[in-house]
Amino acid sequence: MYSRIAGTGGYLPERVLTNAELEKMVDTSDEWIRSRTGIISRHIVSPGETTVDLAEHAARAALQSAGVEPQEVDFIVFGTTTPDLIFPNCGVLLQQRLGIHGCPAFSVEAACTGFIYSLSIADKFVRLGEAKCALVIGAETLTRMVNWKDRQTCVLFADGAGAVVLKPSDEPGIVSTHLHADGRYQDLLYYPGGVSKGWVEPGDGQGVQMRGNEVFKVAVNTLGRIVDETLEANKLQKSQIDWLVPHQANIRIIQATAKKLEMPLEKVIITVHEHGNTSAASVPLALDVGVRDGRIKRGDLLLLEAFGGGFTWGSALVRY
Repeated sequence: MYSRIAGTGGYLPERVLTNAELEKMVDTSDEWIRSRTGIISRHIVSPGETTVDLAEHAARAALQSAGVEPQEVDFIVFGTTTPDLIFPNCGVLLQQRLGIHGCPAFSVEAACTGFIYSLSIADKFVRLGEAKCALVIGAETLTRMVNWKDRQTCVLFADGAGAVVLKPSDEPGIVSTHLHADGRYQDLLYYPGGVSKGWVEPGDGQGVQMRGNEVFKVAVNTLGRIVDETLEANKLQKSQIDWLVPHQANIRIIQATAKKLEMPLEKVIITVHEHGNTSAASVPLALDVGVRDGRIKRGDLLLLEAFGGGFTWGSALVRY
């Protein structure tokens, strides 16, 4: 038995923050942001709007796309770095919103790779016959962790949610997943506060900490290796991949990964210019965009990949 993606969904907060607005908030410029990141605008949550609020919209869209009712869902896994509460976890909170009771529901924290990790877990449960309808979420409200005086990071991060529904299939849908992590790089990209260490409010030099040049170098090399790993594991040629659906961190990293695949940018789903870096939400959001605008069609072979703080990284080869 295999699992396949039966439906996709995405949701972005209504509030849009443009580069022009950021120019008034921090020492930066539209040209500086575009040339280094590819970002033109990003969506940010309104006061009182939470990660689970965004996830509920994306989940309902994915369920509708899959043609299933919430009560059919028997497994929920939720990738996020920005939970509403320490506990109950976001999976449980979303379960209650959807009126589902009793099935496993939990969160996975793997930074920007959270959705790929969650997808891999859900795929295993479906393959083993322990789930017949799995809901997989990636959702973030990262702007709540941003220091708006740090021009290196505040221009990057944004909020959003994406979701997919997995159902059993006689043929591979999720063909393979590949997950990795390496804590030796923890000081290159991190948030300095937590529960047991003590919470740190963003601002006044605090917030997401990133050594951009080093992160870029490791990300490009790491994603290049996982492309090779995925192709070799499935005995595929680069030309057999129809679409690259990458983590939307930075246009230069996306371009480098596409170059590794010898894939023209016309075959890459790019949303970073309008979405910014939505961390665990970025891959399912980009996937949903590609599906809904008709570029991604049933039978297409997709390579999903992500890289995040930790460092964590992963890929999924998907026959849509």
